[in-house]
Amino acid sequence: MKYIQRILEGRIRHTFERGKSVLLLGARQTGKTTLINRFKHDLMVSFVQPDIRQRYEKFPHLLKGEVEVLAATEAGKRPLVILDEVQKVPGILDVVQDLIDRGKANFILTGSSARKLRRGAQVNLLPGRVVAFRMDPFSLQEFPAKDLNERLIYGSLPGILSVQALADRETDLESYVTTYLEEEVRAEAVVRNLGDFARFLELSASESGGIINLRKLSQEIGVSHTTIGAYYQILEDCLIAERIEPLTQSKTRKKLTKSEKYLFFDLGVRRLAAREGTKLSRDAIGRIFEQFIGLELLRFAHTRGHGTKIRFWRDPDGPEVDWIIDEDGAYTPLEVKLTANPTPRDIRHLEIFLSEYKTSKRGFLVCQVLRKLKLSERVLALPWQEINEVG
Repeated sequence: MKYIQRILEGRIRHTFERGKSVLLLGARQTGKTTLINRFKHDLMVSFVQPDIRQRYEKFPHLLKGEVEVLAATEAGKRPLVILDEVQKVPGILDVVQDLIDRGKANFILTGSSARKLRRGAQVNLLPGRVVAFRMDPFSLQEFPAKDLNERLIYGSLPGILSVQALADRETDLESYVTTYLEEEVRAEAVVRNLGDFARFLELSASESGGIINLRKLSQEIGVSHTTIGAYYQILEDCLIAERIEPLTQSKTRKKLTKSEKYLFFDLGVRRLAAREGTKLSRDAIGRIFEQFIGLELLRFAHTRGHGTKIRFWRDPDGPEVDWIIDEDGAYTPLEVKLTANPTPRDIRHLEIFLSEYKTSKRGFLVCQVLRKLKLSERVLALPWQEINEVG
């Protein structure tokens, strides 16, 4: 597959122009290494290789000496240094901080887990010295989908989309789930019972996109609800699942849902983790379609920054809205339906939301219409292919 332009590339280049360094976090195989190789660097160290990792674990000051030489050679210009999978040697961040503070180099730090970077008071997260970005699988804007069902079933990881045969995609996804989720994530979890965590992984994948009930999951697995909460934190730290918080502010509704949702970062990985096949019911496809749009909105929020958040809204006794784009308190509500022929009934909850939140200018029904369609004064039906136009 030829190189596909990533939206983050421009933002990272702008960050370097400001004289800042970059922390690029993302799950494995989202394209971090391909992206960082787009930047002309003076030194690249990959901590994936055990011998190199062990060398810098024992002697982190070696990096300081290597960069000092580069800085002296590049008179008047800061060298660019890339440290790949930096969470494997978190102690190296103290050296990085010193080099940044003395203006010796700019850095790109990549990682597939925030967990080890946060663990322990001694870990240096370089506050104010790096700009953090989140690397996702391909968005529709980067890699448009010709076949919606195929994208819902197999996801959008770059390495999976580059495989033509669907049977081979299935094999590769199975390998990803087995070697990455079940081995690496479970090993990092440091759980007493790996069987419990494996069962949690399957159930959490099945429940992706739904409102989380920690006590229900704890009963099904046979562990405490606090353990389930800790398991979700592991998925979040390892960038496998992202937490979606509800919108709970309302002048008229007292029972708005306060529980959270989680979305698995990729639909193909989610399906394999949930042990689901490729022949899914229309109801199941409808739920996955809703998650698909949620993931597209998250990817939009990650690349845009500026405090953009994705939320949802639900009154257990009444209306609910699938997704809310929250831009500093200005809300854009979105409903998601598989239909190609929307009716006024499909937007009744959007109308209620728009009437209750005056900062909302318009709402969208994301569906399978061929082109934009006005459904009411403030609600448009939007083809799913044009989801990036809501921002």
